[in-house]
Amino acid sequence: MSKLLIVGTVAFDAIETPFGKTDKVLGGAATYIGLSASQFGIDCGIVSIVGGDFPEEYLKMLNAKNIDTSGIEIVKDGKTFFWSGKYHNDLNTRDTLITDLNVLADFNPVVPQNFINSNFLMLGNLHPAVQMSVINQMETKPKLIALDTMNFWMDNTLGELIKVIKKVDVITINDEEARQLSGEYSLVKAARKIHEMGPKYVVIKKGEHGALLFNNEDVFFAPALPLEEVFDPTGAGDTFAGGFIGYLASTRNISFDNMKRAVIFGSNLASFSVEKFGTERMENLSKEEIQNRLQQFKELTQFEIELT
Repeated sequence: MSKLLIVGTVAFDAIETPFGKTDKVLGGAATYIGLSASQFGIDCGIVSIVGGDFPEEYLKMLNAKNIDTSGIEIVKDGKTFFWSGKYHNDLNTRDTLITDLNVLADFNPVVPQNFINSNFLMLGNLHPAVQMSVINQMETKPKLIALDTMNFWMDNTLGELIKVIKKVDVITINDEEARQLSGEYSLVKAARKIHEMGPKYVVIKKGEHGALLFNNEDVFFAPALPLEEVFDPTGAGDTFAGGFIGYLASTRNISFDNMKRAVIFGSNLASFSVEKFGTERMENLSKEEIQNRLQQFKELTQFEIELT
């Protein structure tokens, strides 16, 4: 069985959208990635940090999904990372209201012994120094290393980020971040520039407009499923990343053709994540729901045409 190691935040979020608001709920990049990847029956573990205020019931829920939490450090007298944000009416833009790093400010990741030979590694959105530390702790080079990052790290730690990018096989970022990282407006040119930085594959997420996969001259586009209701887009990108790498880990196939399927699986799971606040939808997802929606994706994109 493939082993997938996930490094990222396990956190509290407080979210406000045009459809409602929450108090503190479970969030964090690693949480969403883990819940998504766990749908593929693989052995996955999380490396993260939380405070003594983090409920044990959340850890038990993750364990029940076959997610190893032995790599989540608990600082008994500390507080868990907390983020609060408010989304605008289009749900594509948001304002950050509060960011309390708390225990995350002094996070020095320690990879559990049973995951130092993981063949798949997902570096969730964190400080590049933390991401590099995890790469350096791996005893053998994983079959695939995927990286997620954001414009904050491009603005503040670009030199360190570039060093991490050189070591990864796949980078997943949104269109705005791809343009900032590359200095190119055209996403085709942006992907080419990012290829030159190291990654063989570039995945550019476009939210409700789908995702693009680039591998040199090969390009694949996957639409996002049109949904009647979108309540909370907070974890959609991380859910996508978890579905993407979870599928690749379950199949152990990192060819471009299989990456295309992985993009569809990631998009499929992300479409569920946005339907409820926080992780609620991902915690209660059934295999039947996943299969039914995959069929919808297939019908959305499949067509026959005669070429003359």
